Amino acid sequence: MAATVVSAASVVASGTVISKLQPIQILRLFTASTCISTCTAPLGFQSRGRRMMMISFAVKDIDVAEWKGDLLAVGVTENDMSKDDNMIFQNSILKRLDSLLGGLLTEASVEEDFTGKTGQSTFLRLHGFGSKRIGLIGLGSNPPSIPAYRALGEALASAAKTARARNIAVFLASSDPLSNLNTVSAITSGTILGMHEDNRFKSDSKKPLLKSLDIIGLGTGLDLENKLKSVQDVCSGIIFGRELVNAPPNVLTPGVLAEEASKIASMYSDVLSAKILNVEQCKELKMGSYLAVATASANPPHFIHLCYKPSGPVKTRLGIVGKGLTFDSGGYNIKTGPGCSIELMKFDMGGSAAVLGAAKAIGQIKPAGVEVHFIVAACENMISGTGMRPGDIVTASNGKTIEVNNTDAEGRLTLADALVYTCNQGVEKIIDLATLTGACVVALGPSIAGVFTPNDALAKEVFAASEAAGEKFWRMPLEESYWDSMKSGVADMVNTGGRQGGSITAALFLKQFVDEKVQWMHIDMAGPVWNEKKRSATGFGVSTLVEWVLKNSTS
Repeated sequence: MAATVVSAASVVASGTVISKLQPIQILRLFTASTCISTCTAPLGFQSRGRRMMMISFAVKDIDVAEWKGDLLAVGVTENDMSKDDNMIFQNSILKRLDSLLGGLLTEASVEEDFTGKTGQSTFLRLHGFGSKRIGLIGLGSNPPSIPAYRALGEALASAAKTARARNIAVFLASSDPLSNLNTVSAITSGTILGMHEDNRFKSDSKKPLLKSLDIIGLGTGLDLENKLKSVQDVCSGIIFGRELVNAPPNVLTPGVLAEEASKIASMYSDVLSAKILNVEQCKELKMGSYLAVATASANPPHFIHLCYKPSGPVKTRLGIVGKGLTFDSGGYNIKTGPGCSIELMKFDMGGSAAVLGAAKAIGQIKPAGVEVHFIVAACENMISGTGMRPGDIVTASNGKTIEVNNTDAEGRLTLADALVYTCNQGVEKIIDLATLTGACVVALGPSIAGVFTPNDALAKEVFAASEAAGEKFWRMPLEESYWDSMKSGVADMVNTGGRQGGSITAALFLKQFVDEKVQWMHIDMAGPVWNEKKRSATGFGVSTLVEWVLKNSTS
């Protein structure tokens, strides 16, 4: 490749110190600016300049009124905001703070109708107090959930950016019914991800100033230290995944995606290795289904295989497969008309971004006892005289033939060969993730991923992981009778069964390429891959995948 690639922004943890009053971790957030040129070579993540933001995290057991800094946030539930007949807070912490502030918290909560609901926040500028600003952030009903604590961190990050704050702190008005470990990790991850801004392709942007976050009153200890380190590693993977999806298709080609995967393996070469298959190697493996999708593009396909191997013995082998369409035009069934979202089809590699983000995090965490194969069949779905046509018949690497009745149902064609390849690695369980169908978005909306699996035990594992990660999944039926719509008169199957039950028939198609001895799950993440309000990728799936791998490890 002619392009020079600098890895997407990452969170890198340095030395760890535990003490009541000392920072637990230092984070370095690197963001690469992009140099836009008129050269004929593909644009890359050019290193015109880099910013480094260092954030120290500390847990402190101090009187919150003694804290000094730019912004102090109080997490409050709706119960915490209750007042007596004299408009005095019944919560002892809020009552004391309000007294120190001369009733300003009461006044602000009444004037702004702040009741502690999720999504509510209010901040005051102070004089003569330890903190320059103090604010209330709503946690909703009692007890708060993990997503509520993550939202608290995101709201805190937003307030810090608005106030141009350097030093911030957070504490809870009420004791936490969840474990302090989970609460601190949720707040920390929310703050890290809330501070992240992908400004690589902007000519000018404000630099974040945040230097430190103090978490008050939620304890210290080795377990907390290890959890925070893990949270930071996961966040680095999420940020990496976000920036892969955000990158435009003229920058993130299949070759560049493969280079980024190889760099992950190089960074963590003690546990990760990379194998990148070219077109000829894929032909030798008879990947006719995958290669058919790629034939119209000037950018050649790259089949990515990262393998994580721990230093000790392996008890479980896992496969994680991600759809890697760096751009999807729809092919000859080109995407047209309102709602086709062709301008957003850079996010059609969101599954591969989740896979590579998880690989990055796993490479840092280094769980024991589990081997993981990260697989991406990367390519573009374009239009040319050499392109795949409606009516073509292609043969997958397991010998099954497919009549292509819609070239815009291309992701499943690439995943077919990727699933066969992954089964051949000797894995016991496979999860594939794909922005596969608009039907799943219609069914579940923009924030919930559809889950398809015939295996209840695997479903239980992944849903436990998603709950810990705070990501939303819903199990959908694998209705075998719907397979009738996928039958072809001239081949083993067609590649799409029409609009009705489209996400189900897509999952049934993928099932044809999985060994019956392997536990398998398909995740359709077409909705939650993208945040339309922020016009940015979410990094969805990384956190759940890491939690799932950890649950299968011996560490």
